[in-house]
Amino acid sequence: MGMYVERRKPRTARVGIFGVGYHVYWPQFPGLLEELHAKLDVLVGKVRATGVQVENFGMVDKAQDAYALAPRLQAADLDLIFCDMLTYATSASFAAIIRNVQVPVVLVALQPLAAMDYPRATTHMQLANDDFCSVPEFLGVAIRMGKKPPEVILGTLHDDPQADTEIAAWCDVAMALHDVKRARIGHFGHPIEHMLDMQTDQASLTAAFGCHIVQTEADDLLRFSRDIREEEIQAKSAAILNLFETPDPGVDPVTSKLTDEHLRRAAFAAVALDRFVAAHELDGLAYYYEGEPGSQLRELVTNLIVGNSLLTAAGFPMCGESDLKTCIAMLLMDRMGIGGSFAEFHPVDFKEGFVLVGHDGPHHINIAEGKPVLRSLLKYHGKPGSGASVEFRIKDGPITMLSIGVKADGKFKFILAEGESVRGLIPATGNTNTRGFFGKDIRGFLKRWVMEGPTHHFALGVGHRAHTLCHIADALGIESVVVPTES
Repeated sequence: MGMYVERRKPRTARVGIFGVGYHVYWPQFPGLLEELHAKLDVLVGKVRATGVQVENFGMVDKAQDAYALAPRLQAADLDLIFCDMLTYATSASFAAIIRNVQVPVVLVALQPLAAMDYPRATTHMQLANDDFCSVPEFLGVAIRMGKKPPEVILGTLHDDPQADTEIAAWCDVAMALHDVKRARIGHFGHPIEHMLDMQTDQASLTAAFGCHIVQTEADDLLRFSRDIREEEIQAKSAAILNLFETPDPGVDPVTSKLTDEHLRRAAFAAVALDRFVAAHELDGLAYYYEGEPGSQLRELVTNLIVGNSLLTAAGFPMCGESDLKTCIAMLLMDRMGIGGSFAEFHPVDFKEGFVLVGHDGPHHINIAEGKPVLRSLLKYHGKPGSGASVEFRIKDGPITMLSIGVKADGKFKFILAEGESVRGLIPATGNTNTRGFFGKDIRGFLKRWVMEGPTHHFALGVGHRAHTLCHIADALGIESVVVPTES
């Protein structure tokens, strides 16, 4: 049974909804307008149930209404707009809106009846179920307005799990966009020397995603650690032991059972880190800093792995090796509710046809299969220091990877893939590792993956959600590609 870390703050977004119809119908068919408003209320309820904030802008049934609504939508600071196709509507009810708004618009065509009652069918009944009728017209006018055609959710208003899933997925898009556009991502230190794929123009991150990169100092951690009380260390230690198993070591001579000293160091560093992120009002942090050998600062910055993982599970992505791009990828996945663990490729298993995916920290322990493990490491491979390190595998089932690469023109690119996490042994090395299966030909898949230009890090989440991440990329004007598992 896995453990669960409470979120630091709830997922949210601002979603606007308006319905469309044709004003000529109302005097012709008494009661139709009221029936359509009731349909609109049903959609509002479905959207509100996902946890987003919803503003219902009512009915648009002629061009004048569209021109009046467009500035109201812009002023509402929305992350997503649903246009409810309640019956046939002329495209003039939409053109001024799609031309002027700058957030994703999704057309929702959910008719009340799965099929008309043909022997008893009336024109009124047809109009009440004419949700799809003007969808082609609306998409055509969007193209003429120079916009990408809006996505369409098509189905029935009631008892349609597929339509409900699509609505929820778009609300996930809204929640990811809401936070990434406003995020304060902290940074201190530098990428590990020679890791050229980690180098990032921080102004380009603001341009592409809206987030602000907050430059901080590693010495702030020291400053916030100087007055940590013993009771704080003890409370954090107890919380850590409640979340993690501490098994005996395996065959790796680098590992040992968690020591009291390493637990204390991890708890101390976690308390300092909590203070650090609160003082700088951060929503995420990417860092790498070694400090002077033997110094208090080195001991502090090399013992952040446990605190990192606690924060990541609480919706605060933490990235070692100064990887700002992957920090953003993790944030997007977390706001979609699918985790977002820091990962890279480990050895390939050519016998069973999978690749180990994981890292030496930090990790989203809320998506761990079972209770995560803490081990003491006598050394961190490739890095200075020693201390407690996190080990687990991702939940069994579907998984999604997102790497944010940078092209030769400096623009970002989402590289995505979907696979399966399959139960099996992993190395007992104090690192996360998941058996990632990506089709029948792991050799071919990995070759196709690297050809798209990813960084060597990526965010790893649960579920098959590449399609939703592509929608996020589209909303941000970023290229995306889903690497196929079969050639």
